Amino acid sequence: MSDPGRLRRAIAALRAGRPVVIGGAGYLSVETATAEMLALLDPEDHAPLLISGARAAALSLANLREAADPAAPVVIGRAEWLGVDAAQALADPGQDFARAPIGPLEPLPLTDALSALAALTLARSAGLLPALWVVAKTDGAVEVESGDVSAAAQVDLIARAKLPLDDMPETQIVAFRGTDDGQEHVALVVGAFGGAPALVRLHSECLTGDVFGSLKCDCGPQLKEALRLIGAEGGGILLYLRQEGRGIGLANKLRAYALQDRGLDTVDANRRLGFADDERDYAHAAAMLRALGVERVRLLTNNPAKVRGLEAAGIAVAERVAHHMPANPHNADYLAAKRKKSGHLP
Repeated sequence: MSDPGRLRRAIAALRAGRPVVIGGAGYLSVETATAEMLALLDPEDHAPLLISGARAAALSLANLREAADPAAPVVIGRAEWLGVDAAQALADPGQDFARAPIGPLEPLPLTDALSALAALTLARSAGLLPALWVVAKTDGAVEVESGDVSAAAQVDLIARAKLPLDDMPETQIVAFRGTDDGQEHVALVVGAFGGAPALVRLHSECLTGDVFGSLKCDCGPQLKEALRLIGAEGGGILLYLRQEGRGIGLANKLRAYALQDRGLDTVDANRRLGFADDERDYAHAAAMLRALGVERVRLLTNNPAKVRGLEAAGIAVAERVAHHMPANPHNADYLAAKRKKSGHLP
């Protein structure tokens, strides 16, 4: 049986530079590991490096049999030169353009693909680059099962209060916490929507756009327009989800921005980091809606993946309501890439 508390402890351990055990194998985050911790857990310097298939492709390993599948994990053999600094440089694509080639890199056969995939998923859930040392010693490790990592997400309703908003019907804000990863999300429940399917917007957190008004994306205008439309409708729900950077986290989103500054588009930047172009799932969103008594919605989005994801999580989408913002000179290429590569509708 999956244990949500165990999963949260494992996420905290990776963020703190401590090892986790999955399926009998020990894993240590390349991004947060110290040289001292690595030396303690790998005194003979034999620990190989686990990276994602997408990152392996960026390192020109995709033509090798062991790295032919971009979705599959890849293990690189340890060499004398591959210490903490070199591994961090290899894992961080921001350094790809500023360092000499690293290598030779030697992919090894995977002995436990299921645990390796779970370890990469756990690193992503922790907001870390998907790159981990595979260590034999596991002193002080948090043990987690593969099933814990893949278990269906649920939420606990934590608090509820009135939230007056300018030129909006009566609104309540409701806080939820994920039972699996401990992330906190909120719902704005606006006005009344009776028995008809509620107008709902799933809005992924965007610090740069929502708070600072960045012109690199359309998130800030989307948020404001969604609230305006829900208010004009007389009621509905906006879910504000902790899914920064399409689910890769704030620091990794800024890494992706740096890669975009070098000419990559938003999709290729995420992939070079070792992530999918969109890492979000909507199990938390569906659980929040169910907790609010909502099973059927009119979804305000131009992203068909949100419709599919919400329906796969058990919420019926009665209608997709178009939601697009005008482009500006700073985000035109970003919006075009989402249409061309991620299937967003115009």
